[in-house]
Amino acid sequence: MTGIGPARSGGISAVSSQTQTRGNAGLAPPAAYDAGLLNQEPTAWHATVRPHRTACVALATGERVTYRELDTRIAACAANLGAQLGQLVGARIAFLGRNSIDLIALALACQRVGAIFVPLNWRLTGAELASLLADCTPRLLVHDAEFAEAAGIAAADRPALVVRDRAGGELFAALGHPASADALGDPAAPCTLLYTSGTTGRPKGAIVTRAGAFCNSVNFAFVGELGPDCTILSDAPMFHTVGLFATVRSALTLGATLVISDRFLPEQTLRAFSDPGLGITHYFGVPQIALALRAHPFFPSADLSRLRAIFVGGAPVSRALIEDFLADGVKVVNGYGSSEAGTVIHMPIDAAALAARPGAIGLPVPLLDTRIVRADGGEAQAGEVGELWLRGPAVTPGYWNNPSATAAALQDGWFRTGDAARQDADGFFWLVDRIKDMYISGGENVYPAEVENALWELPGIADVAVIGVAHPVWGETGEAFVVVRSDAALTEADVRRFCAGRLARYKHPTRIHFVEAIPRTASGKIQKHRLRGLHAADP
Repeated sequence: MTGIGPARSGGISAVSSQTQTRGNAGLAPPAAYDAGLLNQEPTAWHATVRPHRTACVALATGERVTYRELDTRIAACAANLGAQLGQLVGARIAFLGRNSIDLIALALACQRVGAIFVPLNWRLTGAELASLLADCTPRLLVHDAEFAEAAGIAAADRPALVVRDRAGGELFAALGHPASADALGDPAAPCTLLYTSGTTGRPKGAIVTRAGAFCNSVNFAFVGELGPDCTILSDAPMFHTVGLFATVRSALTLGATLVISDRFLPEQTLRAFSDPGLGITHYFGVPQIALALRAHPFFPSADLSRLRAIFVGGAPVSRALIEDFLADGVKVVNGYGSSEAGTVIHMPIDAAALAARPGAIGLPVPLLDTRIVRADGGEAQAGEVGELWLRGPAVTPGYWNNPSATAAALQDGWFRTGDAARQDADGFFWLVDRIKDMYISGGENVYPAEVENALWELPGIADVAVIGVAHPVWGETGEAFVVVRSDAALTEADVRRFCAGRLARYKHPTRIHFVEAIPRTASGKIQKHRLRGLHAADP
């Protein structure tokens, strides 16, 4: 692997150096930890210890597999990969398809043979996918039949690329090839490439190491209070860190049960919550999904009593949403994470804490160091806004084949998130905005997320986004894009009156656009480059 940028401590070395800075100078060298679950995927262990526990349930088909059966499927896939492609250490294996047990088996089989799993965003066009394949140069592309056309377009200029339809079964059937044991190697070696959401329009391949995958799972397991008695419903796309790591890897690492849905359908999700045979305790989504659940006609009759929490992130969470769910006995738990670091900061699963700090993103996960750094390079004090920096074993060592992006993101062993944040006196973090999205109006800094959060409180708003644009008098001002709920009626005057009582005048949007939808990534982040394109088309 080349081109990931400057050397940086990662994997187990990061654990060692972090722990030593806290006073354990006698910690054994990193090589002592290059085995077990810090290097290997977790299902083989559970297949031995709890073989008959249910590992996965496919919601669409009703298929159930135990940990032993999942381990067998992974072993068959690993053996078939080796038989069909030969030496695979370091090779990239791409997947284009919806959530499935096969996706999970392929991802973990890649780790067993030392390959690098690359889940692709099935929402992208064939041309967009082609650019990702050109970047990661995979040996194999596996796709669902639904995406055969996009896969064909993406692979058209890559004659050496092997393309397989998942339905063919060549990878997942036990064909008599010898099973492959885990390829033990450097725990800091890559096991997954996660292409970033593309909020700027330029996805980058964030490297997840073998040890990083484990530590990422442990981080969410702590804040999500996961254990073998939990059942997690996953309809978040598994080409993102929430789907592949916070749900899949965390559940399988802790020996929990994973219920898999290949897409979000509000009634299907609500009926799954209500099914005592599934016993779902944990669910992941973006705030827009939580809103869609509440708006569905089946919501009043749904049974959410077994849910310990609904975990959300990727977009601001309104006070009203948190309070409405709390009134129904359900905790909506906000958090913050990224492709580059997995789960980073999360609110406790505690009703009093959620009610007291609606909008806060919470407290840092255990295997992580955090800093908030001011623009002048100094450490921000409580209440001061600065850039959030991260360090820890789950943090990416860099971007695939992109040394310039790696160099820009890493500084002295810390990952610069590009997100502006503040920390209150009690240690809770609040996300302010992307630093690059801040604009200056009449000499004052304005963070669009602050304006968005205020507008979220206006009854009748279904979604909202704000961008800064050039202005001949004030330098820059804000423009708001508003989606109105189908059962409401809002005018520009309504929005302006609402702003008048809640925001300083210089923060008021100078233009308000009513639109059908806000362009968002699959993880819920606003694609502001597309909004700027709308502004350019209608200046």
